[in-house]
Amino acid sequence: MSRAGLWVSDPAQTYRPAGWRIAGALRSAAPAVLFGLRLWGAVCLALYIAFQLELDNAYWAGTSAAIVCQPSLGASLRKGWFRMIGTALGAVAIVALTACFPQDRTGFLLGVALWGAACGFVATLLHNFAAYSAALAGYTAAIIASDELGAVGGANGEAFMLAVARASEICIGIVCAGVVLAGTDFGGARRRLAAQLASISAEIAGRFAGTFLLVGPGQSETRPVRRDLLRRVIALDPVIDEALGEASDLRYHSPVLEAAVNGLFAALSGWRTAALHLEVMPLDQGRREAALIQRNLPEELRTVPLGGEATGWTADPSRLRRTCDTTVRALVALSARTPSLRLLADQAAEVLAGVSYVLNGLALLVDDIARPAPRRGGVRLRVPDWLPALLNAVRVFVTIAAVELVWITTAWPNGAQAITFAAIAVILFSPRADQAYAIAMSFMVGTSLTAALAAIVKFAVLPGVATFAGFSFALGLVLVPAGALMAQPWQTAMFTAMAANFVPLLAPANQMSYDTQQFYNAALAIVAGVGAGAISFRLLPPLSPAFRTRRLLALTLRDLRRLATGPLSRTAHDWEGLIYSRLSVLPEQAEPLQRAQLLAALSVGTAIIRLRRVARRFDLHVELDAALDAAARGDSVVASERLAELDRMLAAQPNTRRGLWIRLRARGSILAISEALTQHASYFDSGTPQ
Repeated sequence: MSRAGLWVSDPAQTYRPAGWRIAGALRSAAPAVLFGLRLWGAVCLALYIAFQLELDNAYWAGTSAAIVCQPSLGASLRKGWFRMIGTALGAVAIVALTACFPQDRTGFLLGVALWGAACGFVATLLHNFAAYSAALAGYTAAIIASDELGAVGGANGEAFMLAVARASEICIGIVCAGVVLAGTDFGGARRRLAAQLASISAEIAGRFAGTFLLVGPGQSETRPVRRDLLRRVIALDPVIDEALGEASDLRYHSPVLEAAVNGLFAALSGWRTAALHLEVMPLDQGRREAALIQRNLPEELRTVPLGGEATGWTADPSRLRRTCDTTVRALVALSARTPSLRLLADQAAEVLAGVSYVLNGLALLVDDIARPAPRRGGVRLRVPDWLPALLNAVRVFVTIAAVELVWITTAWPNGAQAITFAAIAVILFSPRADQAYAIAMSFMVGTSLTAALAAIVKFAVLPGVATFAGFSFALGLVLVPAGALMAQPWQTAMFTAMAANFVPLLAPANQMSYDTQQFYNAALAIVAGVGAGAISFRLLPPLSPAFRTRRLLALTLRDLRRLATGPLSRTAHDWEGLIYSRLSVLPEQAEPLQRAQLLAALSVGTAIIRLRRVARRFDLHVELDAALDAAARGDSVVASERLAELDRMLAAQPNTRRGLWIRLRARGSILAISEALTQHASYFDSGTPQ
């Protein structure tokens, strides 16, 4: 580089970058600091109202406000709504337990542990804030129980009034947090979700169109792209929940967003089937048929977005959706003379139909015209695997019962508080699977640090404060930095513990108590309870990601074999919904091949359901059953041979017979099943049929 060039670049390299770095750091820190201020304001407002109402334990209002506050407005509002539901359920449960065991200490304490286990079980089955609501129902019962239990356990009969008081305090905190956040944050979850849906769907459409430019072994290059897109689709779930919390109109139209995500899964499945067929078919035939499909794809869907941004898709999604729908109809009606071309056309139509559902969701998000999605018989819970939920329920029960036993044995005055925080830790973190122990330990570290900060504020700062303004300023010394640090991605659990546990450790009241022994006993109980929850994940560890992945694949293979040999009890929609739920919970550590195997099982099961209906129509169900029986026995070679024989029988049907178009589509399904069985023979032939 010339001296002049060096001279020109020096100021930018020596002076400007330092200023830019400082300005960039300030810009990046500003949202986090603003969130810290919002959290502080919500807690102060909740405590002010609770003090004015002279509630017994006003600090629960401030604690609830701190817990509900999230960096995302939609997450905060959604969390607050589900927290109200969980609080009500937990309060009703503890009142019922008290009524059932009024004079039975053992029965009451076992009932608390069993209720916590049941809530931990349900929290594992649900997702996002619905799971949080179930967890909250479990430890809300423990919170109220800790207030009514005597020195060595046993209900004192005041459950109803305590439940009303705690529920009132918690609801005050939730409402205050919602008011502060909604009044100071306009939210961006809706816009963020639209950008992610547009980016993923545009990339799927563009790269799928590019698939028809590759025929033969070159198709293997598309596999890593599909697997990465699959991970991005799975990651949409919490963003959708945030958007639902932020915009009330989206909650009514939530089936549209659910259909959009399912459309992405369906598009990836159709892309996989088409790419596999192009990889194994003869080159000349493949190029000829791929070019025919390529010509039917609209030009505006062939472009892969640069930098991941697809602004054109959010500008007018309704127009793009109509383009997709028109193309789907053209592909379905395409005159195909071979099963191979029929298969490619059908899979292309499936991909674009999935993209059309996504565009419908985008239209809803950007206030365009969106078609309503049909509600299929209400909400249906599809459980990918029962074992993690059962294991978590056992862990919750054992942990709560063990802490109860220690309390009764030692007659620890603050043992009830230890039970509460042990229940919080073990119920709340159990659904985090292999991350639960690390998160619980980080949470315990944050709680311990908060205990030290609370001691400093309580005994060194608050005695000299006489006004609520001064008290609020003292709270801000901890809450503002804790909230700001909570909003960044590093050690989030630790700083969340600091923000959430500072108020209960401080225990502010209208008449403050500065009893050091009481404070340290309470702090020790809180830290010990969280520590008991953390230790439980070591003594009874969650299932490893590798084991969970193998179980999901084994359960899917079992269900596929039942689908192949049993009566046709599932519709294609039911089968797809089940596999979508398993794709959604597939661990991040799952190998790319395992993700591909789950997608292959999805397409094979759907093809089997459609093929069995066609076989009955043409009296070929005996031949199809023989092929499917071989597949269910784990013999892909024999299954492929018998499917080939079935294909020849379909081809031999007279062309004058009605249903030529249906037979050709059925032969395409046979091709898809055979190619999937061949590519993933090690998976489809593994294990013992059940």
